[in-house]
Order: sequence, then C-alpha cells, then structure tokens
Amino acid sequence: MKSCDTQSDLIPVETALAHLVERSTPITGVETIPVAEALGRVLAESPVASVSVPPADNSGMDGYALNTSDLHKGETQLVISQRIPAGVAPQPLTPGNCARIFTGAEIPAGADTVVMQENVSLDGDLATFPDGVAAGDNIRRAGQDINVGDALLANGVRLQPADLGLLASVGLSEVSVYRRLKVAILSTGDELVEPGLPLAAGQIYNSNRYILTGLLQGLGMDVVDLGCVADTREATLAALEKASVEADAIVSTGGVSVGEEDHVKHCVETLGELDLWKIRIKPGKPVAYGRVKDTPFIGLPGNPTSTLITFCLFARPCLLGLQGATYQPSVVLPLPAGFERSRAIQRQEYLRVRFEGGALIPYSNQSSGVLASASWAHGLAVVPVNTQVRLGDPIGFIPFSELLT
Repeated sequence: MKSCDTQSDLIPVETALAHLVERSTPITGVETIPVAEALGRVLAESPVASVSVPPADNSGMDGYALNTSDLHKGETQLVISQRIPAGVAPQPLTPGNCARIFTGAEIPAGADTVVMQENVSLDGDLATFPDGVAAGDNIRRAGQDINVGDALLANGVRLQPADLGLLASVGLSEVSVYRRLKVAILSTGDELVEPGLPLAAGQIYNSNRYILTGLLQGLGMDVVDLGCVADTREATLAALEKASVEADAIVSTGGVSVGEEDHVKHCVETLGELDLWKIRIKPGKPVAYGRVKDTPFIGLPGNPTSTLITFCLFARPCLLGLQGATYQPSVVLPLPAGFERSRAIQRQEYLRVRFEGGALIPYSNQSSGVLASASWAHGLAVVPVNTQVRLGDPIGFIPFSELLT
C-alpha cells in the first residue's frame, strides 16, 4: 500500500483494518497451563468433551420423583421410599413409590417426572400428588449442555471466565494455549519527561508509555519497555533494532508524521519496510504499519488520545492476531445522537461520548491532546466520512469494554 498526501487518497479505515488483520499470522509457540491460570489466554487447540454435562438426568428443583403411570385421575398417594440429595447415587424406583429428591440430584431409574415440593401434601412417609402431572416435568436431561465428543471451543478463542468454567465442567484441568506475545513499546520525543521528574520549559509528561503498558497488560501480553527514544536518527535506529531482537512485535508512539524530527518512519524503511501509512481517520491519521527486519511494526500518533484510539482500532486486532486469536469485529451499537454535525468531514471520526439520557453526548473538547475525554467517556461514536448528523439520528457506538480488553 502506498502512502498518500491528499484527503481523498488516504487509506479508508476498513481497508487499513483488513490489511492489518490479513497479515497478523500467529507467530508464537504453544504451552500447556492449568485452566485456572488461562484467563485471557488464546486457545491453541479445540478441546473435546470426554464426558456429558450433565452426566445423567437430574432434578431441576426440590421435589418428588415418580413414574406418571402410578398416578390416577384425581389425587394419588404414594410411599416415599428413599431420599436423594445431590451427589448420591439413587436406587431404582419400584412401582407405587416415589422419592424425595433435591435440585441437581440424579433421577432414579423408573422415574419419569419430578413434582415440585410446593404441590405435594405430606403425611408421614406418604406423599399426595395432584391431578395433571406430566411426564418429563422438571428433569434436566443428560447431555443437555454438552455431549461426549462435542468440540467445546475453537482454536483461536481468547478465554473468558465462562470459558474456563466450560472447560472445567468436562473435567479438564489443563489447556493448550499460545505463549504470551512479547510487545516492545517505545516513545519518541525530546519533550517527554517521566512522571516524578520536574518539567522544564517546553516539556510534557510521557502519558503514552502508561497508556500502552496498560493496554498490553489488559490483553495479557508481555511488555518490553524501551522507554523514551531521543529525537535522532541514530537513537531511533538503535531502539528499533533492539526491539526487533527482543520482541515479537513493536509499537511506537510519535515520529511517524512528516516533521524534520520525525525519524521513526524513515528508520523503519531503512531496517525493513513500511506498507501502510496515513489512514482516513480523525483523530490519528499518521498510523503506520510494516516490519523492522522480520518483526511486525505498528507506528501510532504521538497525541495521547490518538494513541489510545488508534491502538484500540488497529494495533489491538493486529496484536491479537499475532497472538493467535481469531479476529472478532467490534460490536457497534446504533444509538441516538445527542449532538448535531452540519458539516460533513472527509475523515471517519471517532468522538469520545457518554450515553446519557438515552443519547450519545460528546465530550466538550475533542482535541487529540485532551486525554481527559477518554477517561470521561463510555466509548466512541463513529461518524462516517461525508456524513451529517442530526439530533436523534442513529449513530454507531463502540463501548470501551469492546476495545480495552
């Protein structure tokens, strides 16, 4: 992909995303770990159930198990022959008898229904049942959740808490996952100072380092922190070479624009190749993608809100693909706009918004340097290219919960 200089020739968001996803071939090894430690990890196999869940028919509530063939028209009285709590193997039910049974307990052979306890009258060891009891009531069938031989989850699934429970429910204690991706991060800019140090004139604190670290840790990846790189060609080349050796992927902030002090783009081209640059997006146009030697490289803009948004939209799916995860498009919800946009812009815009009073309300200042907008927001409103927005129009909304983990 060639870089472009005019608004009309900038790479569309969908094209850039497809380009990144297509090239995100898993590059990591595989390891076996306990299921209890697998949250957020990516499956390197498709586990198969060796048992059914539940393994046998069981009661859906506290009540009495019986066979409907023993019931007569009107009320019927049966002898309570056994008590079956969960976890205890029942005895077969003989004709004319019923069994006291509890939720989750196995249905005894010979029973075909469970009557909830609230509908049963007791007199010693006798239970009286009403008319109208149907076979199959309140019974959870064996295998209604999972059958032996079922594939539980697909290779490439990023494991969530429910997935861990699913694996445990069939007795799996270990699972095969891709090893953690190592991602090198570096910030460029002589104006950047680490928190805790005094600021001189013209300097700002380096927030991007902490944004990237938090985002990568949230994805379960290992961070190789190369710190802040001086605004020189020599320092930038050295940092990129070091990153290419120590990490599986590189993410930088700043230095991918066209200024005289923006060295990253040219250094990447010297050490490897750059095949994507400049996206039709606001904020964050100068996103870059390529390789430093054989290591994938993603260059993000230096303004902190641009860093956050472009990481979520482009770097995140790319890195998850490198980690072995199957690509999952973000959920975009159509919600009413609580704002108007009379002028159609030429770049797809992502506004920091809250959902309040039934509508999406944008932060008052959408500058790419205003990081407070992201902390305030519930997510991003998506305004497509050449689109006007009227109050109440449905507009796409991506919750941060979709983008930050």
